[in-house]
Amino acid sequence: MKLIKMTMVVLTIIIIFEFLIVANSQSQLKVGFYNQVCPNAESVVTNIVRDAAKSDHRIPPGLLRLHFHDCFVEGCDGSILIDNGNTSEKGAFGHQGLIGFDIIEDAKAKLESLCPGVVSCADIVTMAARDAVAFSHGPVYQVETGRKDGLVSNINLANRMPDVRDSIQLLKQKFIEKGLNAKDLVILSAAHTIGSTACFFMEERLYNFASRGGPDPSINPRLLPELTSTCPKNGDVGVRLPMDHGSEDTFDIQILKNIRSGFAVLQSDATLMDDVTTRGIVDSYFGVLAPLTGPSFEADFVTSMVRMGRIGVKTGSNGNIRRLCKSFN
Repeated sequence: MKLIKMTMVVLTIIIIFEFLIVANSQSQLKVGFYNQVCPNAESVVTNIVRDAAKSDHRIPPGLLRLHFHDCFVEGCDGSILIDNGNTSEKGAFGHQGLIGFDIIEDAKAKLESLCPGVVSCADIVTMAARDAVAFSHGPVYQVETGRKDGLVSNINLANRMPDVRDSIQLLKQKFIEKGLNAKDLVILSAAHTIGSTACFFMEERLYNFASRGGPDPSINPRLLPELTSTCPKNGDVGVRLPMDHGSEDTFDIQILKNIRSGFAVLQSDATLMDDVTTRGIVDSYFGVLAPLTGPSFEADFVTSMVRMGRIGVKTGSNGNIRRLCKSFN
């Protein structure tokens, strides 16, 4: 009993601490932060992301994932971009397969030529993720800016990244630690509506789920043969498959339909149905009256993205504006 009470006290302290961090960060950010000091900042990022997305369909989901991975370590501070050898945050196990670094550097170089020392790399990542959603037929929305770039990037700080093998309880806890809630967990997981994953992240779910030597029983029997054909046992773990079955390149609610019907590709998406709270949130988008009175998936996605963008924002002496996104000044 004492242990339970102590655990609850610690959890409460964590929630309050993270709430204060998010609340403080929010007060430092605003839409249109660069309107006066670098009026073309947002359009520069948008144009570069648009050109990149036209030439490579992997770019939009890559930029969206980059933003998530940046925010979930030391906050939305561009620490994921730093390349300082083996100690770099970007080298952490949970960051495998991240792309889009060159897009951020291209935008930074253009902005430095127009407005030297003004636009942070952290804000570029945030704006690029917004544009990635829009160019995938998702909602068009505004983002708050005014972040500074972080002064730390360390691989050891990335050990609390959400993982595809995490239980729903652990995923909820990791989101709570960042000041986010169960609805944010569902909605941000639905960012998997675009993009692909590697067979490397499917092996355990397909061939040794829960160390039982077989597949995850929650996988729909109609989906399982397709997954095992694409990712055969002892096959090439680098082969990629869509995270949103049947809708890889389009931002839509199909990802939640797939999760409800056992067609979730990632284990972490499927586990949303293991918890009464997250399952209820998923189901809320598909009730009989949902089209009329239910929540809006797109509006809720925008809300959760903005909330995530407020995590651990650096201001004042806690950050600066890098000249190059991949290295400290």
